[in-house]
Amino acid sequence: MPDGSNCAKLWPRLGGVAEISRKGALLFGKRSPLCADDRTFQTAGKAVTLRKRIESSALLAALLGRLIAGYLRLCHRTTRWTDIGQAELRAALAKGPVVVVLWHEFSLLAPVHWPLRHGQLSSLHDTSPAGMVSGAVQARFGLDPIAMSARMSNIAASRGILRRVRQGKSIGLTGDGPVGPVNVVNDAALDWARSTGCPVFVYAYATQRHRRLKAWDRMILPLPFTRGVSVYRRWDSDVPRRADAVAMAALRAALTQALNDVARQAVLALPEPR
Repeated sequence: MPDGSNCAKLWPRLGGVAEISRKGALLFGKRSPLCADDRTFQTAGKAVTLRKRIESSALLAALLGRLIAGYLRLCHRTTRWTDIGQAELRAALAKGPVVVVLWHEFSLLAPVHWPLRHGQLSSLHDTSPAGMVSGAVQARFGLDPIAMSARMSNIAASRGILRRVRQGKSIGLTGDGPVGPVNVVNDAALDWARSTGCPVFVYAYATQRHRRLKAWDRMILPLPFTRGVSVYRRWDSDVPRRADAVAMAALRAALTQALNDVARQAVLALPEPR
């Protein structure tokens, strides 16, 4: 369910596709000198950033997505998880699709906690290079990612999402993505809840061992061999199809509280480190 503003930042840390150092960079088997900022490749005398590489190569996005997904699988399989709220979520899915909302910081492990056997999830991501990598990660976990282009009209985007809902697919998105501000709910989640009429679930997770990325959302980078808690909770507020500015402000505040509460619940449910 991540929209992707941080996924592309992970690949130098995880290794396997390419190795970056100040002495050189290996990309597709060719070694090229680096510029001073360690992020720019020199190819045929012209600087080509990783961002531009991804923009022009769906294959590179897929490779990075595969690498990141492999690391996330390692983290998931070597973590002793306590899952809260799965029974309620599965009961809702038995009746039809739902809308899942989370803070952007919890994006990386969201795909592995989705009960895919009980229903498909279409997760939204943008078409930036990082978004393309995010979509590739989601696809590796069996989800049905939806690319939301800034050039796409609201009508076209709505039709695409509603078509998936009619097919029985749930919708997943971040409440504060793709670029923040952090932990500030935008109207997209409320709009989709209102348009689809689907129940809304909020999601978060916590682990004893993790790192925080130096990004606008301080995204959680999971680490393997630890203990963790994932939480799904139904948001019980009614989202009317028509709401004025005052009602929308109240709904944003209520959804913000629900997202913060589920994040706090995950942390409090963590067992004490041994």
